[in-house]
Amino acid sequence: MSSAHVLQALCLLMVFSTAGAQHGYMHDTGEEWVNTWRQGFNFQCPHGEVLVAIRSYFSEKEGSDRLWNFECQRTPYDWGEPNECWWDDINRAGLEWSSVCTNNGLVAGVQSKYFEAVLDREWQFYCCRYARRCPYSCWKTSDVPEHHKEEGEMVIPSYGYFIRGAQTTFSGVLRSV
Repeated sequence: MSSAHVLQALCLLMVFSTAGAQHGYMHDTGEEWVNTWRQGFNFQCPHGEVLVAIRSYFSEKEGSDRLWNFECQRTPYDWGEPNECWWDDINRAGLEWSSVCTNNGLVAGVQSKYFEAVLDREWQFYCCRYARRCPYSCWKTSDVPEHHKEEGEMVIPSYGYFIRGAQTTFSGVLRSV
């Protein structure tokens, strides 16, 4: 599983509801990143906000790794404050995985660690649950990079849509090409 596929993973599951970016490393693109090449990171949205945008920049010469940028947005006022937040299960590097925040949570943070041996990252999502929330239905977005080396950007289409989890695949074959 390449880091590019992880971007696809983060983009795949979003939650539909009827009801500030953190600053980091600067790459020559002018974008602000939460990590440096081959380094771990821990990004958390401010309390009461959830993830709504993901950007990444790929470099094969930097260990087939990616720089990452995330943005958050406040949830609808009538949801109130999150009544519970937790770090969900770790999604291991070099494996296929699918992950959705347990207990109807929304993604409010991401942490990742790079593993040189498999040129991949492990991922863990920080999830928050809101007691006063409208029912929702989940769907997978088709807005994903077509090639694992593409730069990626996924911004939630409108207010009331939020990320619930991710799904990905891993290919050792793509790693050796």
